[in-house]
Amino acid sequence: MKKKAFLFDLNGTMIHDMDFHLEVWNKILNEDLKAGLTLAQVKQQMYGKNHELLDRVFGKGTLDEETISRYSQRKEDLYQELYRPHLALIPGLEDLLRKAGNSGVSMAIGSAATRFSIDFVLDNLDLRSYFKAIVGAEDVSRSKPDPEVFLKGAELLGIEPESCIVFEDVPKGAEAALNAGMKAIIVTTTHSPEEFAQYPNILFFIEDYTDPRLTSLF
Repeated sequence: MKKKAFLFDLNGTMIHDMDFHLEVWNKILNEDLKAGLTLAQVKQQMYGKNHELLDRVFGKGTLDEETISRYSQRKEDLYQELYRPHLALIPGLEDLLRKAGNSGVSMAIGSAATRFSIDFVLDNLDLRSYFKAIVGAEDVSRSKPDPEVFLKGAELLGIEPESCIVFEDVPKGAEAALNAGMKAIIVTTTHSPEEFAQYPNILFFIEDYTDPRLTSLF
């Protein structure tokens, strides 16, 4: 289980912020765009890039590019305004990042978030020095469960996929890791272990990064 690289998803994996994304998407989809979705339906759509979510909800081509771009940015602005007072790493993560760096483990971020959103987290929490590569929404053409985001991260680190461990919080992220030929550790911030039953690449589940099993990675 000793691997050469850790690849981290961002939202729900490094920070516990998915309830804030849900609140903002619910406002935009139902109050601004009158989608008429339940909160559960909004949550079900919360994966991939912002424009992909809007295309799924309203049908591809229904909203023009200018409208999609405007609401995508509005979502990010509202999210940052709402979450900024609560911005914090999931417990134990900074210690894990420090230990990994001191142990020579290369680290990257592989997320569907925009660079605008990734920078918000890395710069406000002073984390940028831990990561040798960052892959965000603008850097890939295909979203999770396609493995592109993780394969590109591994390539930028110069490390073979089989030598990477992915940290994720959603089933589609676990599937993307599986498709990339990578093992995964799941943070149970947003989904229960039962929802990952079909993914054989999962090493174990953690509530946060204080889990003692993480010491086996070094």
